[in-house]
Amino acid sequence: MFRSLRRALGVVAAALLLPLAGVHVAQAAGTAGVTRTADVARTATGAASAAGATAAAPGAGYWHTSGRQILDAAGQPVRIAGINWFGFETANYVVHGLWSRDYKSMIDQMKSLGYNTIRLPYSDDIFKSGTVPNSIDFSNGKNTDLQGLNSLQIMDRLVAYAGQDGLKVILDRHRPDASAQSALWYTAAVPESTWIANLRALATRYAGQSTVIGIDLHNEPHDPACWGCGDVATDWRLAAQRAGDAVLSVNPDLLIFVEGVQTYNGVSGWWGGNLMGAGQYPVQLSVPNRVVYSAHDYATSVAQQPWFSDPSFPANMPGVWDKYWGYLFQQNIAPVWVGEFGTTLASTVDQKWLTALVSYLRPTSTYGADSISWTFWSWNPNSGDTGGILKDDWQTVDTVKDGYLASIKAPAFPGTGTGGGGDGGGGGGSTAACAATYTTTSDWGSGFNASVTVKNTGASALKSWQVKWTWPGSQQITNMWNATYTQSGTSVTAVNADHNGAVGVGGSASFGFGGAPGGGTAPTLSCTAT
Repeated sequence: MFRSLRRALGVVAAALLLPLAGVHVAQAAGTAGVTRTADVARTATGAASAAGATAAAPGAGYWHTSGRQILDAAGQPVRIAGINWFGFETANYVVHGLWSRDYKSMIDQMKSLGYNTIRLPYSDDIFKSGTVPNSIDFSNGKNTDLQGLNSLQIMDRLVAYAGQDGLKVILDRHRPDASAQSALWYTAAVPESTWIANLRALATRYAGQSTVIGIDLHNEPHDPACWGCGDVATDWRLAAQRAGDAVLSVNPDLLIFVEGVQTYNGVSGWWGGNLMGAGQYPVQLSVPNRVVYSAHDYATSVAQQPWFSDPSFPANMPGVWDKYWGYLFQQNIAPVWVGEFGTTLASTVDQKWLTALVSYLRPTSTYGADSISWTFWSWNPNSGDTGGILKDDWQTVDTVKDGYLASIKAPAFPGTGTGGGGDGGGGGGSTAACAATYTTTSDWGSGFNASVTVKNTGASALKSWQVKWTWPGSQQITNMWNATYTQSGTSVTAVNADHNGAVGVGGSASFGFGGAPGGGTAPTLSCTAT
């Protein structure tokens, strides 16, 4: 039972202003599987460092593996808790949404929501000299530093800014060209030699930049791809070894992310989601402790699978995941990263599936970084059969969907400079600081309005800010202006809008909101800035 084919095509159009006039998505049905296109509430890790309580925040430098854990350069365990931001693999040849927003504001928003890693899908088309990224809005100061750049140069800018914000990046060779996903890692038009040459080029390009922690060698291998069969033309495990060694020959610090296949020993599942053969036939590379296995898992909004109709659902799901890929983690064989999982949440089945999967991945507050890593599909709202964390305006957060992920989010990593975003990301020694004050402007019992003033109390100009608080009662925000927000239970995080994140020394910015019920006391606010 396999996923039905889907493809949300790139938007080839002039740059648009908010609200987004429309998302151009096309889906096509198929029978063999699916192609994932149209294709990160921070919690303490709870993991003690070998260096003791005074150790630096986990995540610095390049990473390696030990058993089922991913470790940073100092040997501290880390957890990838991220988001997929697609577009480089489509005919836009750049991440989507830049027709609506500045790329920095979106990365800042990812950070503020608690995602610590970005998976960037791409196709080999971005290496071609004639490829020109399109559908980027440069008006009103948006994306100005991307003008005139090619796709790889834009990728450089995204990587640099993500690193400043304390986010890591995983590059995902999603497909050979912008037209469609391929079953194997090569096609007649894009041979294995081109695939490997381009992987080497990326590894060389980002050598010495530890923001890029690794490369996902190929997205969703599926039938006739096999694992351990020994046929050089179809054995994905052997191909992953060839490509992984090529990458490590020019950049030995990178992690090599290897997805599963579709079918092993007659047992089929999601494209890229079957790692049943990895225990018996492990990927063995020239540099040890670099392999992270990657599984994909989806709900019924993508396709039906027999386990969804099992009478014991959702109690049967841990056993399903154990069989296909979870055993690698459970038996301490290797780290597992669920590189894609997502759903529209439209059905009760899907809601139960996501609840069960989040529990299976292990809450950070309980297990720290001794947990399964993940990147959710997707940031983009224009994923045809899953939707995204953002809604169709490319600004508003789907707080229900995002809320499902709260328990498995993890801290950001030490930043490489002075990017934007919230706490936990490091700022390269920046003296940015802020304070926030709360005022109830009206209260009529069943509801209220309030305003918050953010003041720059530091010695340098602010690029961005965020304010957090916990309601003393049962208040819920109903709408907010001049900021974006997320609310999980009684906890609220408000992040500056694009137009008021920059605040000069001694200056201030403000935002307001409505909520219900009224009659509550003012909460205590915390403010962080870069």
